Amino acid sequence: MQVVSGAMGKEKVHYEAVKPELVKKEMDRFLDWFNNDNTLDPVLKAAIAHFWFIIIHPFDDGNGRIGRAITDMALARAENSGERFYSMSGQILIERKQYYEILQKVQHGSGDITEWLDWFLHCLKNAMLATENTTQKILHKAEFWKLHEHTLLNERQRLMLNKLFDGFEGKLQTSKWAKITKTSTDTALRDIKDLVEKGILQQTNENGRNTNYKLAN
Repeated sequence: MQVVSGAMGKEKVHYEAVKPELVKKEMDRFLDWFNNDNTLDPVLKAAIAHFWFIIIHPFDDGNGRIGRAITDMALARAENSGERFYSMSGQILIERKQYYEILQKVQHGSGDITEWLDWFLHCLKNAMLATENTTQKILHKAEFWKLHEHTLLNERQRLMLNKLFDGFEGKLQTSKWAKITKTSTDTALRDIKDLVEKGILQQTNENGRNTNYKLAN
């Protein structure tokens, strides 16, 4: 099995898997090591396990998904817990361009996988930081609704406030509020002005047609 690109006759081989007759032998070695060798730091073992499985590439399709599942299993073993609040699999997908680049570079190298280990550990760090950021947003949102549990708000206001806490894209303007809540711009403006008066929203420095609002600090 090969991963190639380029026009016919000018193909570039990015990766060539283990020969079919050697796959079972290599998988037996891999599984024995994965299940029985506990001499390595468990996080480094997760990184090596992912790389080793991808290099063997035993299936026609789905090797990436299984490789990520193996990584998650190894990290669960490292933490001695079946529950984790970060997703290494999800972070690899976010950084998949760099992931494919480092895989291609290292697998055609001298056998030194230090660069892969370095990339893997940085990806793991990014996964944890992303989860920390998400957790902070969730706590901030929970604190807000606890503070305003008795504040009189209509359903349109609750909808838009939740969108702001969950990562509203672009700038919040009256026209966008009206479109999302399926109401008139006059009603949208009244909703917004009410939240400004209650200290929940604040107007930014732009005026006129560019007037927009954000959550108050």
